[in-house]
Amino acid sequence: MTKKSQKNILWFKEISSKDVPLIGGKNASLGEMYRELTGKRIHPVKSSEAGAKQFNRVNIPNGFALTSRAYWYFLKKNKINKKIKEILRKFNPKNLASLKETSHQIRELILKSKLPDDLEKETIKAYQKLSREYKEKNTDVAVRSSGTAEDLPRASFAGQHETYLNVKGEKDLLLAVKKCIASLFLARAISYREEKGFSHTKIALSVGIQKMVRSDLASSGVIFTLDTETGFPNVVLINSILGVGEMIVKGKITPDEFYVFKPTLKQGFKPIIVKNLGRKTRKYIYNKIGGLKEIKVPQKNQLKFSLNNEEILTLAKWACLIEEHYSKKTKRWLPQDIEWAKDGKTKKLFIVQSRPETVYAPEIGNFYKEYKIRVKEKPILTGIAIGNKIGVGKVKVIPNISQIRKFKRGEVLVTKMTDPDWMPIMRIASAIITDEGGKTAHAAIVSRELGLPCIVGTRKGTQVLKTGQMITADCTQGLNGRIYSGKVPFEIKKYNLKKIPKTKTKIMVNIGAPEIAFKTSFLPHDGVGLVREEFIIAEKIRVHPLALYHYKKLKTPTFAKASVGKQISKLIKKIDEITIEHKDKREYFIEELAEGIAQIAAAFWPKEVIVRFSDFKTNEYKNLIGGEIFEGKEANPMLGFRGASRYLDKIFQPAFGMECQSIKMVRNEFGLKNVNLMIPFCRTVEEGKKVLEIMKKFGLKQKEDKLRVYVMCEIPSNVVLAEKFLDIFDGMSIGSNDLTQLTLGLDRDNAQIAYVGDEQNEAVKKMIKDVIKICKKRKKYCGICGQGPSDFSDFAEFLVENKIESMSLNPDVVVKTKLNISKIEKK
Repeated sequence: MTKKSQKNILWFKEISSKDVPLIGGKNASLGEMYRELTGKRIHPVKSSEAGAKQFNRVNIPNGFALTSRAYWYFLKKNKINKKIKEILRKFNPKNLASLKETSHQIRELILKSKLPDDLEKETIKAYQKLSREYKEKNTDVAVRSSGTAEDLPRASFAGQHETYLNVKGEKDLLLAVKKCIASLFLARAISYREEKGFSHTKIALSVGIQKMVRSDLASSGVIFTLDTETGFPNVVLINSILGVGEMIVKGKITPDEFYVFKPTLKQGFKPIIVKNLGRKTRKYIYNKIGGLKEIKVPQKNQLKFSLNNEEILTLAKWACLIEEHYSKKTKRWLPQDIEWAKDGKTKKLFIVQSRPETVYAPEIGNFYKEYKIRVKEKPILTGIAIGNKIGVGKVKVIPNISQIRKFKRGEVLVTKMTDPDWMPIMRIASAIITDEGGKTAHAAIVSRELGLPCIVGTRKGTQVLKTGQMITADCTQGLNGRIYSGKVPFEIKKYNLKKIPKTKTKIMVNIGAPEIAFKTSFLPHDGVGLVREEFIIAEKIRVHPLALYHYKKLKTPTFAKASVGKQISKLIKKIDEITIEHKDKREYFIEELAEGIAQIAAAFWPKEVIVRFSDFKTNEYKNLIGGEIFEGKEANPMLGFRGASRYLDKIFQPAFGMECQSIKMVRNEFGLKNVNLMIPFCRTVEEGKKVLEIMKKFGLKQKEDKLRVYVMCEIPSNVVLAEKFLDIFDGMSIGSNDLTQLTLGLDRDNAQIAYVGDEQNEAVKKMIKDVIKICKKRKKYCGICGQGPSDFSDFAEFLVENKIESMSLNPDVVVKTKLNISKIEKK
């Protein structure tokens, strides 16, 4: 028996991760971090930033813990051990009424018992010492439950036991300690242990008492050291709200969301690759009588991020340090689920808890699941998708916890939001849909752990969906969770990635939607052959770049043409709504485009990611907000004002400049040097030279920092003059759709002659064969981006025979094509 095991109270400085049996996972982690990480130096900044602030320590508030010995001593002294076992013998796990009654009886038994006198005195003495340390008579503390089976890699017990915040004074502290002990037998905790196979009488509970951080005057939140939806390991995900962090778990609001890319963060860059403003309408603050109270957040504060960039980067660095510490200690990758808080008085950040992430921590599998849903109808409701799955079932709208007994196995739970008390029915649902919440709300956390599809933040799910209605909840399309009426058919294909053969021909990915990038990165790939900026601009930015560039001029009478003058005020209002967190509207375009590209580049890092500058046609640009003002009419946009010619145009050139600034941000600020560039629809060599000069003017110099610039090979002139194009560009990517169109003299938008547009036509194949040969001779890159190799095996064979360097494909055909190419290469 060790000295520690004989103690009722241990201070954080006395505790390590080895003490889980004594003080539970939560308190063991706090002690471990307090002992080991509060004096560590975090990854040094780059030499170019030598004057920047150094982050030398992780801030963790001090505290102490009542041990499991104190728990057993409390039960024994009050002679309630046998009584608890007696009550549990009558418990029926399958009966909700029995669960509720069992919980009630045991908790009443505990709350009516008294802490032993010596334990009470020892607790008060420790509290007084903590108060003196913080120079207060009765300091405010958080009183947290820490079960001895808690925060394990395969069972988090997150939210199952109670926490009491803003506890002041000896009397309130002692009551909170007893309440924590009683919470070991909350209905949700009993249900969770049944689910995970833990004994109710062998688990003990430690109570942690930690100095509170005044986040009620600032912000707080949670951090995951991976992407929670896919398990992608190279990012830190930070969720942040105003006020005390309990509001996040309650799911009442949508937090601000930030992603930071780990590898380049550790190199000294500032890779905040995603910043999403949440809906922070409510917050918890201190109640004068103790505990917390909920209040509204003023409108102006809702529209501001709850952390600045320096704070985001500090938290990300701390998260990396914590993850590395535990991974080294356990000799395997151990991603973390971390709670943090900012003190509104001192303006300092603190880590207040860390536990192993329980969904992806055990293992990221060697299998890749591909969902194909067959649906033409539009979804009846959308929200934030949790878990890459599809759920089907009949709706059961449960407005509040008092009605959970009505829920039946296999139904779709629809409610405003959940908390840990909903656990007994959540585990028997086929899917979960909530009005409120974000990716770290209780419903989201539990759904991931249970492997359930869940759609949170629908805002009006309880109004739109009706009990008894059959629905399909689709969480397989990135962040966009879609709910369809009825039972929608779908297929699941499962690939064993270990059995996918390697190929000499590079198989790359075409991608436009940033939100599917992390998931797609698990495919067997050789990088990204085509990033389409158009998707990011159309879906994420939505506003014509010139409308943002000339935003201030829009308000002047001379700018508005007579035909659109009446529309200007509406346009300005729309732009203001979309760009609400940006005073400089050009900054909005640059940052949003940079974030979209960075998500994709980070997902596939360090492999090459080729970003094609925007290639909207006039009619497509016109569809953007404000597009009608800046775009004319063209009889045939497919052959008109697009690609390189736009970048040279004096009117459009400022928009191209903003694209260049986005790329600079991705490469220079985020450190994603794996991004290279491609010029689309470049008709002449002279045009190509001028574009490279303009790029240089905007700060993108070819070959500087290993920046490569390719040209799309999609016009016959690109093939005929391939040698001259390769004199100025680093390679070619064949755009087979446009090359087919222009070689055969057709408009691929014209349905009457669409049948002529076959890329296997002899003339097209000769063009492709010639350009591959020339690129190989010049030792320059040559790839193709299009569906041809996937749709036609003989076309893929033709490309392999001619030794094309890479084929870039849509994600859904990568595995199929790779298997096919492998067979062809073996011939």
